[in-house]
Amino acid sequence: MTCLVVTLPRFRETADKIASFLGAEVVEYSDNAFSGAFSRARRIVAVMSTGIAVRGIAPLLSDKWSDPAVVVVSPDLAYAIPISGGHHGANELATSLSAIGPVPVITTATERAGKAAVEVIAESERCRILNRDVTRTVNAAVLDGDVGIFRVPGPAIVLAGPGVALLVKDGTYGVGLGCRRGTPGNEVVHALQKALEISGIRPDDVAAYATTEKKSHEPGLIEGVRAMGGTLLFVDDATLDAYPPASPSKAGRIGLSAVAEPCALAVSAKKELILRKTVFRRVTVAIAR
Repeated sequence: MTCLVVTLPRFRETADKIASFLGAEVVEYSDNAFSGAFSRARRIVAVMSTGIAVRGIAPLLSDKWSDPAVVVVSPDLAYAIPISGGHHGANELATSLSAIGPVPVITTATERAGKAAVEVIAESERCRILNRDVTRTVNAAVLDGDVGIFRVPGPAIVLAGPGVALLVKDGTYGVGLGCRRGTPGNEVVHALQKALEISGIRPDDVAAYATTEKKSHEPGLIEGVRAMGGTLLFVDDATLDAYPPASPSKAGRIGLSAVAEPCALAVSAKKELILRKTVFRRVTVAIAR
């Protein structure tokens, strides 16, 4: 179920009208109504006061990237107010409801300024944001002025600064890799193929490959990822430091706690390591989703 309408019984007529417009199911309010809705729906419309709705959803909120979008609609169909997940569907839902009467009350800063947030652009382009932590910085820059959008058709190599949001269209997994100095491209290809084979992953399922920016001048890594038809991202030290490795590493000699595992986690969506650091001759590979 993608959408539910939670309503106080006395406002059922309004809820039915909203549900008919959205193709949604109506659930009457109870102590467990919102917890049930959170487990079943990606979008929730609450026909009640904002106070009741806020108290109902507050204990259930955990992560803006996974929580449902919640919009309160006043019982008289006058207003539609996103209270959770504005950039993750609630603003769009509130705006769509204006077709049957409610005025959308949008409070997110970028939309109030008539600009699209990174999350909104990603949704419209059907992309996934690899480095979610940077969205606040980029959205602040959007408010201050125009932020460029650059389309890079793959295979590609992207060397991006810490204030760049990276959006990718396809793939589930992030692959982190490192190598000894001077490792040739064919050895990198062999290592990546073996790591993907061990993990049961097709190359097409990889969203991005990543390594430390300290390896940006290793032609073997660049050639290997290009041969795999992938996009190689060079990750800065501050980002890698945010992901402590699960396995011991000799990366201390280049000033890092590790390379492969933090790189894989940095460019993955769920931050779940599924292949710990594995060494294939002079190449180290880790995979996360």
